[in-house]
Amino acid sequence: MFKKERGITLVALVVTIIVLLILAGVAISLTVGNNGLFSRAKNAANTWREAETNEASEMNSAVTEYDELYNQYFGTPSNPSAVSPTEPNV
Repeated sequence: MFKKERGITLVALVVTIIVLLILAGVAISLTVGNNGLFSRAKNAANTWREAETNEASEMNSAVTEYDELYNQYFGTPSNPSAVSPTEPNV
């Protein structure tokens, strides 16, 4: 006597749509917001560039220090009186 109808009710459909809209809003705000994915990616790119610049300047500084030490111990081509790396200065 009872009819078994299968299907979705209008209330369940409306609730489902509302939940999906809420989830979409949260996802969009996490992606585009002030502290979202795109702004974090921009900050990471800027940090990477700064680190790259700092590393390059430190490497240049280290090379300069190395050159100075090398010239101090082995002399420069314009300073023949400096100690030769193969012959000790007696």
